[in-house]
Amino acid sequence: MTIAIERITLEEFLKRPETKPASEYIEGEIIQKPMPKTKHSLLQLRSCNEINCVTETPKIAYAFPELRCTFGGRSIVPDVAVLLWEQIQFDENGEPLDDVLIAPYWAIEILSPQQSSNRVTKKIIHCLQHNCQLGWLVDPGDRSILVFLPNQQPQFCEGSDVVPVPEMIPLKITAEQVFSWLRMQA
Repeated sequence: MTIAIERITLEEFLKRPETKPASEYIEGEIIQKPMPKTKHSLLQLRSCNEINCVTETPKIAYAFPELRCTFGGRSIVPDVAVLLWEQIQFDENGEPLDDVLIAPYWAIEILSPQQSSNRVTKKIIHCLQHNCQLGWLVDPGDRSILVFLPNQQPQFCEGSDVVPVPEMIPLKITAEQVFSWLRMQA
């Protein structure tokens, strides 16, 4: 059986209505993200909260969940997109503009059971090729975080390993601490 893949331009894709869950435009194809489940949602929420707790008031950066970022011929929606404060464009009311046309400074992807780790890794690599400075691939299945930095080999973090964050973000966290966010009851 052959499955026809619809190919459209990025401009055509951006004119379409948003889908739930979000669809991404990668290499001429529309790929819908899987519907997040509880652990994915909890890791996404806590990642944003922990980062914003130390970055929002001093206006260092801001972590956005499911923020569409269009750059390098693609339109992707990282699970968490961290933008430096100076990367955020604001309107005359001090509110952020809706369209983000740059790669996030730090992209966090949380692997869902039905996702291909290689496809998600490819998204992180695309971000790094367009000025992203850090990528995390969080795998709740084996409690590990694969860290991507520009022009370096990936770094595998688990247990008590300190997971790299951008140097201007005052956050020291281990892989074990990240996955402790999943424990909602003692």
